[in-house]
Parts: sequence; C-alpha cells; structure tokens
Amino acid sequence: MKKVLSLAVLVAATIATSAVAQNPNVSDSLLLQDAVKGKKQVNLPLFQTKYTADPSPLVVGDTLFLYTSHDASPEDIVDPNERSSAGFFMYDWLLWSTTDMVNWTEHGAVASLKDFAWRSRDNGGWAIQTVERNGKYYLYAPLHGHGIGVLVANSPYGPFRDPLGEPLVWDRSNWYDIDPSVYTDADGQAYMYWGNPHTFYARLNNDMISLKDSVVRLPHIEHYQEGPWFYKRGSNYYLAFASTCCPEGLGYAMSKSPTGPWTSTGYIMRPTPRDRGNHPGICDFKGHTYAFGQSYDLMHLETFVHHERRSVSAAEMKYNADGTIQELPYWLDQKPMEQLQWLNPYNIVQAETMNWGFGLKSAKVGIENTGDVKKMPYSTGRRNMYIYDLNDGEFIRLRGVDFGSTGAKDYTISAAATGGCTVTLRIDSQNGPAIGTVRIGSTGSVNDYRMFQASVKKTTGVHDLYICFSRTTGDVRLDWWQFR
Repeated sequence: MKKVLSLAVLVAATIATSAVAQNPNVSDSLLLQDAVKGKKQVNLPLFQTKYTADPSPLVVGDTLFLYTSHDASPEDIVDPNERSSAGFFMYDWLLWSTTDMVNWTEHGAVASLKDFAWRSRDNGGWAIQTVERNGKYYLYAPLHGHGIGVLVANSPYGPFRDPLGEPLVWDRSNWYDIDPSVYTDADGQAYMYWGNPHTFYARLNNDMISLKDSVVRLPHIEHYQEGPWFYKRGSNYYLAFASTCCPEGLGYAMSKSPTGPWTSTGYIMRPTPRDRGNHPGICDFKGHTYAFGQSYDLMHLETFVHHERRSVSAAEMKYNADGTIQELPYWLDQKPMEQLQWLNPYNIVQAETMNWGFGLKSAKVGIENTGDVKKMPYSTGRRNMYIYDLNDGEFIRLRGVDFGSTGAKDYTISAAATGGCTVTLRIDSQNGPAIGTVRIGSTGSVNDYRMFQASVKKTTGVHDLYICFSRTTGDVRLDWWQFR
C-alpha cells in the first residue's frame, strides 16, 4: 500500500476542486484520519495491512475466525501494466481471528488458487465460505470462470487440500457459479447456495464434498445480485446477499423452508453511493450477532480514483420480535463496536495483532507476498508472521489494553533489523502521553530476531495503546511484544 505521508497532499488536491469536494468519499476519508488518531469515535475497517473483501465468519470455541478474499495491492500484481487497473486481482484467501471483536490477529494466506491444480486461470479467487463438520473444515471457493471447488483441513488454519481434483459445481455454459454459502441444518442435511445473477442451491451429501441430487435454480429474489449468505435462526431461514449493483447494499430474504420459497424482506444496509460494492457474512458470537461487509473506505486514504481494492467492516446486528432484521447505518456512521474483553498486555502479543495499522505490511515467515500464483506455496497451515515496511509516523493501535491496578515495569519487543527504529509507546491517542521508548538496532539479518527492552512509566487501568514508529532506517521486522 502507499504511505500515509502522501495523504495530506491527496486530500488537499481533491478538496481544491469544489465539484469533487462534494464527493462523500472525501468526507469519509477525513473522518477516518481523525478516527485513527483517536480524535473521533468511528466504526473503522477491520484490517489495513492488506485489502480484503467477501467476509466469511466461523466461530470455533471462544474465537471468531474470519476468512476473506484478497484484493492485491498494486505492488503485488505481476504485470506492471495492470497495476493501475480498476479490475479485480485476486489470487489467494486470507484468515484473521479475534476474541474481543476489536483487536484482530492476522494469519496470512490460508489457501490460494495454486491449491486447485485443475484451474487454468491465475486470477479470480472470489468469495469463499469455510464451515466445520465432524471436526473437519471445508473451504468452498469459486474460481471465476471455473466453477466452485472445495478444500478440506483438520484445522481452521489449514493446511487445506483438494480432495476432488475437480470442481464440485461447474456449469461450463456460463460464469454464474460464484460465491458459495453452506449451512448444515439441525437434521444433518447440508445445503449450498450460490450464484450471480441467478440463485442456485443443491443438497450436499454427508461427506460435504459431493452433491446429493441435482442443482436447483430458484425464481428471482427481489434485489438479489450475488454473494448469498445462508443460515437459520429460530424457525426462520435467512438468505442475505449483495443487492442489485451498483451501488450495492446488503439485502435479505426469509423463508420457513431451507429451499424456499423466499420472500425479499428488506435491507440489512441500504445501497449508498459511498460504497460501490458490498457482501454479507453473518454470525452469532458471545451473545451478539454480527454482520460483516465491505467498502472502499481504506482505499480512499490513498486515492479517490476507483479500483477494486476493498476493505472489510463489521457491525453488531439486531433482530425484531418477528425475526426481521433491524437496518444498519453505513459502516462509518456507527460507533466503534463494543469490546467483548480487555486485551492482556502481560501475555505475549503478536505484532500482527492490531486494531489499526495502516501503511504497514505483513507476511508469513519465509514466504514473501506475491501475486505470481506459480511462486505461491501450497496451503501451509498456521505459521508465524511479522510486521514490516515501517515508516516514520506510522503506528499500531490496540484497543482496550488492561494494565491492571499495579501497572507494568518494562516492555519487551522481538524484532529483526538491518537498520533501526524508535518505538514510542503512547496511550489513548497517537499524540497521547508517552509511557516508554525502545530503540531497535540492527541484528545483522532480517532472520535474526532479538529482544529489545525498556522501562515504562507506571500506567494502570484500561487504555488504547499506540505503538508509534520514528527514526526508521533499513528493514525492520516485528515479531511480538509484551509488558511485564
């Protein structure tokens, strides 16, 4: 991604033209800038180290896993002539997790197009969904123009493998087979919905990797475009979806049967010119219901020229007594989500755990980010990550850090560097009180991680923590940190 240093110039140039100044994306961009500095309370996009779309939540125990598709940043697109294109460049799928809904840990690419040996295109890794059944995890993936495949793993982190060696669903006469959504009903019958611009469903066998009978095409559902999200709550079945483009909202339909008929019931989030595209993912977690979707808000910190570089957001969602869904305002018009538990800074916290970190990059150890599918690894499973590409003025923010009643004495950060960086710890805002400073020096190699330590001022209670970077030189990579 481009750096925040160019943002002031970008915004100033845009506002200078009165006609463009009326663009709501400009106002949203300015709002985001104030929010990340701690000046305003805004419901921010969830992830910043990569562009993300098509959120697919999965709850396992006390952890919410979120699988997303991945819009490549320009520098990761192989063909330099395509780096300014407005199109889709999607090669792999990412995984994130949280226990508190505000601080998220990145796990990097969980699978990629390379895991499907039968595909012939090196682009088109669109909206997936991952579900669990009988201790196994099934990742249903559309490969645009090649139908829908499925990968299987023994862990939500992977590694995922292709059990079929061919598509699960593929009508070769069209490109309608995208955006699968799978739900297993109480009687054990699993259903898969998918499709653009038509809605299809099929019943799955108990093995979850074969169809029980033929594919059914449903009558058109009002406002339906693509991206179905199929689930049940109480006696009602729900089909949330991306509504007719463009712009897209989050629409939904309801039924008393898993196969319809479906009644278009309204919007979860109405279409708005502030958001060209949207895509739903819905789950219950720790007594709350959350709706996930997407926007272009993060991209608008870099440019107001349209590109398919999206960012995932989320908000708490509520139901009415009759089962209908209470409509949500646009993501940025809502307050930040409630933090479900405080973050414990006395445990080791991975550097890739954050509430905000725009301008930073992340990678799995030993695996460089790339848009060249041939150079991508097969699904690796869980692997340590690091944060890099640090620049002056950037920071990692974590919400709701509980320093307790006695406070910390010192701070340790694990890093590898061929240069150096000053890390200033601040609380409550980007320019808030400094409670400690650490100087990271060269370790001789980006593969040689060492611990750097400094004493900190006594700080008690719950605060937002800003890990701020300055005097950056060379290549600095962050692994983890901890207070004591």
